Amino acid sequence: MLGLSTSVSRHSVEEASRTSDERPETRTGRTRTGRRRQLFGSLCSMVFLVNLARVVFAPLLDTFMRTFAMTPATAGLIATLVWFGSALPRIPTGLLLTRVPRHHVVLGTGVVLTLASAFTATAGSPLVLGVGALLMGLASGAYFIAANPLVSELYPERVGRVIGIHGTASQLAAVVAPLFVGGVLLLTNWRAVFVTMAVVALAATLVLYRVASRSDALPDAGSADRHFLRAARRQWPIILSGVAILGGTGFVWNGLFNFYIKYLIVAKDLPQPVAQTMLTVVFAAGVPAFWLSGRMADRFPHVPLMLAILGGFIVSLLALSLSSGLVAVVAVSLVLGYVIHSLFPAMDTYLLDSLPDENRASAYAVYSGAAMVVQAAGSWTVGGLLDVGYSYDAIFQGFAVVLVVVLGVLVVLHRANRLPSGATPS
Repeated sequence: MLGLSTSVSRHSVEEASRTSDERPETRTGRTRTGRRRQLFGSLCSMVFLVNLARVVFAPLLDTFMRTFAMTPATAGLIATLVWFGSALPRIPTGLLLTRVPRHHVVLGTGVVLTLASAFTATAGSPLVLGVGALLMGLASGAYFIAANPLVSELYPERVGRVIGIHGTASQLAAVVAPLFVGGVLLLTNWRAVFVTMAVVALAATLVLYRVASRSDALPDAGSADRHFLRAARRQWPIILSGVAILGGTGFVWNGLFNFYIKYLIVAKDLPQPVAQTMLTVVFAAGVPAFWLSGRMADRFPHVPLMLAILGGFIVSLLALSLSSGLVAVVAVSLVLGYVIHSLFPAMDTYLLDSLPDENRASAYAVYSGAAMVVQAAGSWTVGGLLDVGYSYDAIFQGFAVVLVVVLGVLVVLHRANRLPSGATPS
């Protein structure tokens, strides 16, 4: 098994950062720190929008089914196209980042999101709606591959913390999405959702352009990352372990949350407004999860933390399938939302904190692209299983059994010291 460790260059950056913190701040240093914070704040605004583009389709699926007379499988395919679109550009974006600065790619994703949102608002058929969903997913996928390494390199001495904050901003979009969609539908129609997103995405892109063009705080850690295939070959153990952990879990989660409202209405006999609120509860529980899990990832060994979170998700999924009554569903939804959203910052910290500067963006792109391809099929699979007669509870119980097998294999490999452990948290 290949041994992996944080690069010398990253440790050098951290040492320099700690040394500089001990010196009296100069006016130039304070200005540079302020600009770094402005850039980070702009990225947090942008990640809110790109994640909104991915999750906004979930609370709209029932509306689309009624408007376009869709079957559950077709509606699931629309949701899958968003996530498949998010998967498609990840590896090509990693290749692009060997030639183009990270912030330039982030700005490009803002332009694509603006145009894709405007296009989706014009959809008059499921086909056009699907194309729009795919394009909005493309923008989000490219963003995360460019922005996550950039965030980790802005603050190399506390990767978990800033990844957690960045993820919290992303998760706020998931919390807002059902409320945003519900409010817009009360006032007008579903097209206004995408028109609003296009306008706000354009404004956020212009702000980010202004901040980045005036900033001298952009890190150059990625300048050594110029050999995409070499990075993938060198870092394949940590890439493969990341895909194994996140791919299967993300597949189940994708299928669950996109059908969550319909699931609670059909299988748990909850009224539509309550079911809609429960989706918000699941996503709201993810806000503190991102915040706290990022900090935990800086303090605890990466692999045991991730395996514990995966075990918690399996237990929560089984509990949801067996629960009945409003109180039980609310309690399980809170736990489920917290656990699954804890996994994402833990995984990103594991990868970004462990990969060396010269391989970080390229290897992260391979991992993320492969994991997203697996995840993207979740909604389509659930919709197809529903069409052939399986119940929601039976589907998710079956998924939980499969995840138990995955967890068992990972635990055995970890005990045998065959899983890369990554960098040791300080």
